[in-house]
Amino acid sequence: MREMAVTSSHRRRWVAGTVVSTVAAVVLAGCGSSAGSAPAASGAGSAAPAAGTVPLVVYSAQGYDAPVTKAFTAATGIPVSLVDDSTGPLLTKVAAEKNNPQWGLLWVDGDTAFAALDKQGQLLDYTTPTPLNAVGKALVPADHSYVPASTTVMAALIYNAARTTSVPTSYQDLLGPAYKGLVGMNDPAQSGPTFPFVAGLMNQLGGQTGGVTAGENYLRALKGNGLHVFPTNGDTLHALETGQITYGLIQSSAASGEVAKAPKSAAYDPKIVYLPRSTLLPAVIGIDKGSPPAMQTEAKKFVEFVLSPAGQHAMQAGDPTGDSLFWPVVDGVTPLPALPAFPAGYQKIDPYFWGPLEDQVNTFFDATIK
Repeated sequence: MREMAVTSSHRRRWVAGTVVSTVAAVVLAGCGSSAGSAPAASGAGSAAPAAGTVPLVVYSAQGYDAPVTKAFTAATGIPVSLVDDSTGPLLTKVAAEKNNPQWGLLWVDGDTAFAALDKQGQLLDYTTPTPLNAVGKALVPADHSYVPASTTVMAALIYNAARTTSVPTSYQDLLGPAYKGLVGMNDPAQSGPTFPFVAGLMNQLGGQTGGVTAGENYLRALKGNGLHVFPTNGDTLHALETGQITYGLIQSSAASGEVAKAPKSAAYDPKIVYLPRSTLLPAVIGIDKGSPPAMQTEAKKFVEFVLSPAGQHAMQAGDPTGDSLFWPVVDGVTPLPALPAFPAGYQKIDPYFWGPLEDQVNTFFDATIK
């Protein structure tokens, strides 16, 4: 997923004729209409646009969104206006447009934001007919207000095996002397995947009754043991690569991508371990309840395309050393070979409980832990 701060190696990709820039989207928002958005190029052999189609406005923070929307247009003839940005700016944009939404479909990582949108009455309930696997079914909300499309987990612990033989088996291990000054993580106020990680820590340390206090105490202890805090996945990985830290707590797709692409040397050999219990971080799609009926119909078709074999293939091919390194939630889809087995003993946090606590938790973190 794209995070709130984007490093030079994770800049958003703009594809000519496919991606509508944020600037253009803001101009359109000022006009009070998205109908003039530039549609995605359909390419050779594309289906002809059906009569009465309107551009489907997709807000997305996925690294593979441009090839997926292009494939969708080619398969269906439905034009797409893609606003591609990191999660934070997109959610800020959605909030600013609450009374005059310019989006038809939102696609970002983490279900806590969608739970908040659902509570505000902004999401169209939709039940996909596509069979989901056990993990996928667990991620579907009771009211079907959004649809999971894939999942990663938070956190993967990536470490430099060229510098250490100490491998933790629990989060408590990270408080020991062997890890003093060697552990890094992202700032949840800047990194989209990191609030669900912190919420997951709190959930497993004390549940919904004492989890916030227990989690705050753990983070204080981790800081006392020399925790380093960086803005995003890319920054934490850079610190690992340069020897500033030896262990990093980051999103599983970023960690798996680093292992797959980083040159190995006598000084750098990244490996991954999953500490109990990893928190599910789904990539989620929601449909704007206030969008025109024609766009809602197109959005439902987009959901089904994404969950189809063709859509899942486009997701897996679109960013093979980044966001494509997800575990599928659709029955019969196999993860990419670079991925390890799905972590055992994972947990799913309740987005409707933890989502409203995000500002409180992030404020504590920035005031006390950074």
